[in-house]
Amino acid sequence: MANSPEQEHPRKAFGWAARDSSGILSPFHFSRRETGEKDVRFKVLYCGICHSDLHMIKNEWGSSTYPVVPGHEIVGEVTEVGSKVQKFKIGDKVGVGCLVGACRSCDSCSENLENYCPKLILTYGGAKYYDGTTTYGGYSDFMVADEHFIVRIPDNLPLDGAAPLLCAGITVYSPLKYFGLDKPGLHVGVVGLGGLGHVAVKFAKALGAKVTVISTSPNKKKEAIEHLGADSFLVSRDQDQMQAAIGTMDGIIDTVSALHPLVPLIGLLKSHGKLVMVGAPEKPLELPAFPLIMGRKIVAGSAIGGMKETQEMIDFAAKHKITADIEVIPVDYLNTAMERLAKADVRYRFVIDIGNTLKATS
Repeated sequence: MANSPEQEHPRKAFGWAARDSSGILSPFHFSRRETGEKDVRFKVLYCGICHSDLHMIKNEWGSSTYPVVPGHEIVGEVTEVGSKVQKFKIGDKVGVGCLVGACRSCDSCSENLENYCPKLILTYGGAKYYDGTTTYGGYSDFMVADEHFIVRIPDNLPLDGAAPLLCAGITVYSPLKYFGLDKPGLHVGVVGLGGLGHVAVKFAKALGAKVTVISTSPNKKKEAIEHLGADSFLVSRDQDQMQAAIGTMDGIIDTVSALHPLVPLIGLLKSHGKLVMVGAPEKPLELPAFPLIMGRKIVAGSAIGGMKETQEMIDFAAKHKITADIEVIPVDYLNTAMERLAKADVRYRFVIDIGNTLKATS
């Protein structure tokens, strides 16, 4: 019989977990491994709430194994390092994103793309670590991870506003770089102004692009332009606006995770333009061939980034003073926050104040 989560490892840990597909989170005692020779242990101070946390606690993608301790936008302070750790010391500010393991030997890993490793190990949700035990995420008091999967947080980045960059930030930064949308003067569209979209606007602007936000909500125009710094705003339901913008964009980052039409977006692209999907709608989207053929256009996807690029993204964010716009919450507000997230009622990312509000009960 398998050990209980509390007895699986020697180090007692505490967090909040979902026990079933109701997605209700509640206090949870479990355990984590001892700090291995290449491991870094850190006290969790903040953890962002990603939309995928909501999918995972409700098992909407069908891959969750309960209990689920969510959280893959985790930041804190190093409390212990293994004997062979070279990059970190006690007291360093660090983070862990979506990955805690990979094979380190496949083609993807050898190209610093651990995020595309066939054997990648996710930070939580039912993934098994190398020793066969379940991984648990950042809604918890401390983390232990191999130093290869730890990101250094520069001193001038506030930890709470930096946490969401470990998922949302790298999710939009990576495709901007890979698809060549990082050249000054290019015109980049951002579909959806949520957790991913608002960060995409900030990164694209910092890379020198002209940025247009494309949204179904006209009431987000002032926010997009005056607060986030977008150059223009398109209401995707307004035929006249969409018609006027046909063929004007070099690339589009589509962050929407709900069902939505792609053809109008493809129409906004110049010839050889790229529509990159980073949102993950649960149902298939309709994609006719003709709009792609007429202009040699590309519809592509992108998922987070490798560890080297994630560190590059965090350093770029520090240099350009990019953080997520957040609402900091205590841990006992978690279930209400999830209800609000399901209704998109957050500007733009919840971050849990783990350090000050996570208290173990006996």
